This record gives sequence, C-alpha cells and structure tokens, in this order.
Amino acid sequence: MRKIIKGFVLVFVCLLFVMCNQKEQKNENKESILKGSVTVLVDETLLPIMEDQVAVFESSYDAKIKLVSLSESEIVLSLFNKKSGIAVLTRNLTDEENKIFAQKKITPKITKFATDAIAFISNKSNNDTLIDLMNVVEFMQGKNSSRIKGLVFDNPNSSTVRYMNTLAGIKSIPEKGVYSFKTNEEVIKFVAKNEGMIGVLGLNWLTQPMPEMQQFVVQVNVLSVKNISGQNYYAPSQNNIAERKYPLARDLYIINSQGYSGLGMGFASFVAGDIGQRIVLKSGLMPERVPGRKINIRK
Repeated sequence: MRKIIKGFVLVFVCLLFVMCNQKEQKNENKESILKGSVTVLVDETLLPIMEDQVAVFESSYDAKIKLVSLSESEIVLSLFNKKSGIAVLTRNLTDEENKIFAQKKITPKITKFATDAIAFISNKSNNDTLIDLMNVVEFMQGKNSSRIKGLVFDNPNSSTVRYMNTLAGIKSIPEKGVYSFKTNEEVIKFVAKNEGMIGVLGLNWLTQPMPEMQQFVVQVNVLSVKNISGQNYYAPSQNNIAERKYPLARDLYIINSQGYSGLGMGFASFVAGDIGQRIVLKSGLMPERVPGRKINIRK
C-alpha cells in the first residue's frame, strides 16, 4: 500500500513540476511593452528608416519585430482585418477610418514621430534641376506640358500616388504619360536609365539608399520644387523640411490598434523617444522632437 501511495505522490509531483514549467514558459513568451514578438506594417516609402529603428530596438530589448512593407491602401485594409495591430503611415487616420475602429470598440493610439517628403528625381543627364509643382499638377490633370515627358510612381495604391492625386484634385492617375511600378527601387532604376522621366518617390529612399541601390541613386538628380503659389525653389533638405519651405513635406505616424499594452506601445515610445529621434535625425528626415546636445566646456 505504501508503495502505491509513494507512486501516486511521485506522479503528482512530476505533473506539478511539468505544469509549473509550462506556466513559466508561457509567461516568458508573453508579450509586454519591451518583450515578445509582433508584426509591424510599414508604408513602403518608409522602409529604410524603420529598418534602422527595429535594428536598434531589437539590440536593446528581448523583442522581435517583423516588418511587412505594403502600399498605403493595403496597410489600412490589413488594420481593419486585424492582420496586424501596428502600422507606420505617412498620414493620420481619417474620420471615416476612426469611425470603423469605433464600431469595433478600438481607440487607436497615434504617435507622430517625424516629417519626411515626397521627392522628384530626374536622370543625371538633365541639367535642369528645378521643377514647378504647378507643371506637375497640370500634367496629372491631363494637360500637355513641354517641361515633363512622363511621371513615374512606385505603386498605384501608394501614399505618393494618393498625395499627388489629392493635390491635383483627381481620383486616379491618368492613363497617358503617368507610369507606376511596384517599389521605390524600381522608380530609381527606371529614371537612372531613361532620360526625360520624372520619378516620384519617398525621400527616405534617397537619403538612406540600400547598398545595392547606391549605384543608381548617384545617377539621378533630386529636384528643387517651387510651390504652386510660391516664387522660390526649395530642395527636400532636412532644414527646408523643418522650416516647412519644401512644399511636399508630410508627417509620419505610428498607428497602434492592438487594444492593450503590448510591444507596439513600447516600440512607438522608443521611436518617439531620444534614441529613436536621433535615428530619424541621422537618416536625413526631420524628427518630431530634435534631440538635445550636451556640450562640455573645458578650460
């Protein structure tokens, strides 16, 4: 009888040990603001800067962030379908989009963290590095222009197309003279090989080109732009973006619709914090808050 009782006790202790071990493993894998794994949807025009942010974040915390690069339209649809609760966009949510989240009883946390710009590029053989925004708008409206041979966009569903369509007051890009590929990389390559074409893309791909893209970036000119109601031309430099002189500047946001204090909250705080803002500053974009500098004066 004692042997049977000892056997039951031994089995009970083993089961208790296994259950405790599984509970510990579950707690270890549980997501927190600085631990766990999460998927972040990123506007494809912002991929380089977000890759830098994730690299530093992962090296500092026990976290794994998977970046998925998509067009703006695809990101918004994915948020509504709960394929991911975190997204990086070049605009804030619209009133209609907020209503959809409200119907789902979700209040997204919005973090503005930087300002970038839409840039125009031309082939290096083009000696004219100036472009009038009015000429671009009229070309997109279907009006003939002797200054522009053709416009090249990254993706028909991208944030750059949406921005320029809104500016031109049209619903979709015209069929004649306006072309779209799939990525910003393809835009750079095409303009680098074709004279007379104007590429339209996110500035981040020019300030932080991938190593394999460097040979193509040096073959294009970044154009200075004159605003529709302006007189002067401004390049998409960090200083001109900060002073709002460059006419195609746009604010960047992290949209967190997780609905709980997860890794998305921690990552957004990191990007908006001192280290994240220094990464933005180094990238050539304009951080939301310029990091301070400490200067030691020695006699």
